[in-house]
Parts: sequence; structure tokens; C-alpha cells
Amino acid sequence: AFWSNSVMTDGAVQNAKDGAAGDNARPDSLLGPGDPPPFEVVNGDRSSDVVFVCDHASPAIPAALDNLGLDDDARCAHVGWDIGAADVARMLAAAFDAPLVLAGYSRLVIDCNRNPTHDTSILPESDGMAVPGNANLSEDDRHLRVAACFQPYHDAIDGILVGLCEERVPALVSVHSYTPDYQDQDRPWHVGVLWDQDPRLSLPLIEALERDPALCIGDNEPYSGQDEVGYTIRRHAERRGLPHVLVEIRQDLVNTPEGARHWAGVMEDALRHVFTRGPGLFQVEYHG
Repeated sequence: AFWSNSVMTDGAVQNAKDGAAGDNARPDSLLGPGDPPPFEVVNGDRSSDVVFVCDHASPAIPAALDNLGLDDDARCAHVGWDIGAADVARMLAAAFDAPLVLAGYSRLVIDCNRNPTHDTSILPESDGMAVPGNANLSEDDRHLRVAACFQPYHDAIDGILVGLCEERVPALVSVHSYTPDYQDQDRPWHVGVLWDQDPRLSLPLIEALERDPALCIGDNEPYSGQDEVGYTIRRHAERRGLPHVLVEIRQDLVNTPEGARHWAGVMEDALRHVFTRGPGLFQVEYHG
């Protein structure tokens, strides 16, 4: 294993970064000495009522994959990562003094918010753009990506939640962003709130955000939490009965430091409003 299921504190994450060359420079590893680690944990030793995750936090690609045959503009476009999402997630983690786990590699390497057996896990084409390095992959190629980039990230989330769940029932908030236009369709929502069976966090969050009449809030828009976009919250929150939600913020709103700061503040205010509504939110419940 690359990393165990233990809780990763900031110091442990830094040690992982410092030791990445030695740990990853193996014949059977996709990652090499100069590659970043497959996840980062912020505030890993904090005891909090909320845990944040960011599945598409980085456009990084392991050097061995030669940028998947893409130029830097394509790699850093919306198809490769959720622009601004990591900045918002870091600010929320700081505001709540809460743990945050960020994925270390591009969604084009492997999508950490999809079941690795699903067709959309590794895309040979994304939003009309061919991804040459994802064409005609063997099962061994896919296994290497799961082992190097996917599994360590989810092990880190498990480690955080296992530790917290010994003393409390935390909420899980997954932070994403989305492109303002897709396939020639404009997307008017400022924030999308995605959910499936459990409404405990999602519906009050929509209500809190809609207190500002200037905001256009999507209820399961521009994606639906009932589809394949919610793997992380299904895997880590639904099966534990934890309250959870996936939020999508429009990328043109958070693609600058000022924009990310503003929308982190909007989300912080809304989440605080929801969290203070009563103790009933923070309990184990299974829905559906």
C-alpha cells in the first residue's frame, strides 16, 4: 500500500511528501521521484463536526504518463480539474478548523469521484477533447492508476472519518466547481447542491443559500446526485449514515483568489446556519 488507513496529520502529510521519492520510485509504481503525493490532508488532527473533501483539486499528471498527450492549456482546463474548488475548500477548512482531504491528481488520470469500474472513471474523450493517453488502456494500466492515485485518496478520507466517528457523527461536504457553459448550454446557477436519498444537509443548505434572492441555486443542478457523480459521498457518508452534501460552484465565480474568498464566505455562512439549526443533524441515519 502507498499509505495506510491511519489519520494523516499535516506533519504526516509533509513527511509523505518528503518521502515520496523513496516510497514511489518502484518498478510497479506509476508515480516517480518527482511526482506529488496522491492526496493532501489539511487539519488532519482536528476534531470537528464537518469534514471537507475535494475530489478534483489538482490538474497534476504523473510524469510517466507524459501529460496524457495533452498540452498544458488542455491539461489545466475544466476537463482536468475543478477550477477554484481547492481554494474554496481550503478556506472552508480554515474557517471551520476542520479536516480537508484533497485529491492529488487530475480527474483525467482517474476520476476520484467515480467508481473505478464505471465507464467514466478514465475518459478517452472529455467535453469533445480527445485524451490520447487514455486510449486503449490495458487492465494493468487501469490498476496502476487505481493503486497510485485513487485508492490512497479514499484511504485518507476513511482514516479521517474512522478517527472522528469514534467520538461524534460528522457531516461530509464535498466541494466541486463546474464550467459555466457545457455543450453550448449556459448554466445559470451560482451554486448547485447535489444529493440523493438523504435530505438532512442538502435541503436546509438550499434554503440557507436562497435567503439571498440574488442567488440562483440549483437543486440537483447542473448535475444530479442520483447519478454517478456522487461516488465519494456514497462510499464514505451514505454507508456510515453520515449527513452529507456535494456542492458545485460555477467556475467563473471562483477562478480568482478574490472570487474564491467571496464564495467560501457565502458557503461558510450558509453551512453555519444549517449546522446551528439543531443537534438532530449530527446523528447516524440511513436513507433509501
